[in-house]
Amino acid sequence: MPFIYHNVCPICGASNTNKVLTAKDHTVSGETFDIMHCGHCSGRFTQRVPNNEAIGHYYQSQEYISHSETKKGLINRLYHSVRKITLRSKQNWVKAATGLKQGSLLDIGCGTGAFLHYMKQGGWEVTGLEPDENARHNAKTLYNIEAQPSAELFNLGAQQFDAITMWHVLEHVHALHEYLDQIRKLLKPGGTLLIAVPNYTSPDAEYYGEYWAAYDVPRHLYHFSPESMEVLLKAHNIRIVRKHPMVFDGFYVSLLSEKYKTGHSRLLAGFLHGFASYRKGLKDVDRCSSVVYECKL
Repeated sequence: MPFIYHNVCPICGASNTNKVLTAKDHTVSGETFDIMHCGHCSGRFTQRVPNNEAIGHYYQSQEYISHSETKKGLINRLYHSVRKITLRSKQNWVKAATGLKQGSLLDIGCGTGAFLHYMKQGGWEVTGLEPDENARHNAKTLYNIEAQPSAELFNLGAQQFDAITMWHVLEHVHALHEYLDQIRKLLKPGGTLLIAVPNYTSPDAEYYGEYWAAYDVPRHLYHFSPESMEVLLKAHNIRIVRKHPMVFDGFYVSLLSEKYKTGHSRLLAGFLHGFASYRKGLKDVDRCSSVVYECKL
């Protein structure tokens, strides 16, 4: 059977889970998927997710920007217009967290390689892993980045990276716990892990509910709260030392969510909800639409 059904929470293993909403795949299939909530860790997860072999179909869309680099539509054009700022922020987080101006970097789920290209230009030695063949092709064509299939994660040598990054990737990974165990092996002593994930406890998520674009079913297998990230990482002896807000994500997600909810790209309404989420996220990073977790072993 190509679908996976969870009897316990895949984040923490607890059995006290219940359905909180049903969300639609607005990007590819139009199918609906239940989202479950864990009463123990407060994490959420998508029920009846396609397995590793079947999930590829749900990524086959030119609308999926991290694989296609599409600039089709106003929302995607806005995404590209702020990407240089976000790339600089990511680079600064890596440098500050490692204390290095140059070093070795592994980006898991590198997409078309834009971040790796940016880091390589800054003198970093980069390695990229990406499951999607088209995205790997685009990485080579656009940036001359030779990304490897994601399965190569388990063939890499131990303790060789100063930094490992996962920008909106952890929520996509079927082998969640195996990935975190392997990441521990790959980091150099004192190395840094940076994980960015959407935050379903953000104001934009609360407002849009089932239409919140960052639920992104069934591609997003898990939906993290700050509490559930603490529980998950602690179980793998990974410490969160700092959190950073991804300030632009609330705008992008709210614009998409507005489109899903109303059927129209209502720029002003989406911007206003994104701005409200942005303001609250600045005051409290745990309320940000997306949170970057800076971690050490």
